[in-house]
Amino acid sequence: MSGRVLGVIGGSGLYAMEGLESVEEHAVETTFGTPSDVVVSGRLGDTRMLFLPRHGRGHRLAPHEIDYRSNVLALKMLGAEQIVSVSAVGSMKETIHPGDVVLPDQLIDRTRHRRNTFFEGIGVVAHVEFADPIDAALQEALYRACVDTGARTHRGGTYVCIDGPQFSTRAESNLFRSWGVDVIGMTNLPEARLAREAELPYATIALATDYDCWHASEASVSVEAVLAIMKKNVAAAQSILRALATALPDPSASPASRALEHAVMTAPSMISEASRAKLAPLCPRKFGSPQ
Repeated sequence: MSGRVLGVIGGSGLYAMEGLESVEEHAVETTFGTPSDVVVSGRLGDTRMLFLPRHGRGHRLAPHEIDYRSNVLALKMLGAEQIVSVSAVGSMKETIHPGDVVLPDQLIDRTRHRRNTFFEGIGVVAHVEFADPIDAALQEALYRACVDTGARTHRGGTYVCIDGPQFSTRAESNLFRSWGVDVIGMTNLPEARLAREAELPYATIALATDYDCWHASEASVSVEAVLAIMKKNVAAAQSILRALATALPDPSASPASRALEHAVMTAPSMISEASRAKLAPLCPRKFGSPQ
């Protein structure tokens, strides 16, 4: 058993998981605000699982309305050592069929109206390294879990994130395909950026629900089509997470766990006590007390 703590940010329907023991609900208030909903915790063997519905239960928050900072920080405050995102996506390639699992290793950010850093408006500047947004060891563990469960899985690829809440125009969809992207979604950014600033390894289970609107012989994406596939995908995601829970990597070996080591540019003497208090839950090592 891993003895780890895994944070899971789930989409519609993935609010917890059957088979968890010692289940509790946690209403968390962070120094950056209130997360989308309560966090459900429970044990699966020796692994503690933390589930946070990013849209809130009943899907109340559109992608651009989510307080991503509070979501990531709430999981960190409850002890999460790494984060797995479970997301519905549109397929941008013929070979990725609705119902397939994609484990992207790169992200393209096309969002415009989201707070994507903890370091703004508080007089503290930090520049984290983000060349490889997906943690390699966590993705490898996810891939093995997918294989173990028999899921049709595509390893690697690029996820392009748009603001939404509308789906893409046909011209946009074809433009993104010309860039060589594999899937399109609305939630993994700024989620992944904030996880890196929180020094949490991050990886994605992207569940294809449709072909967006580029596919000439398929109907354009609709909510009805997405929901039909999502019901099947939730069961697949739970099976993958069960398998993952028994074989989580050591997060301390990930470069993400040291993301803030040399990233903070502001002189320690210039960081106010108020800013330290706000950032302390993010990284107690750096901001817990004056340096």
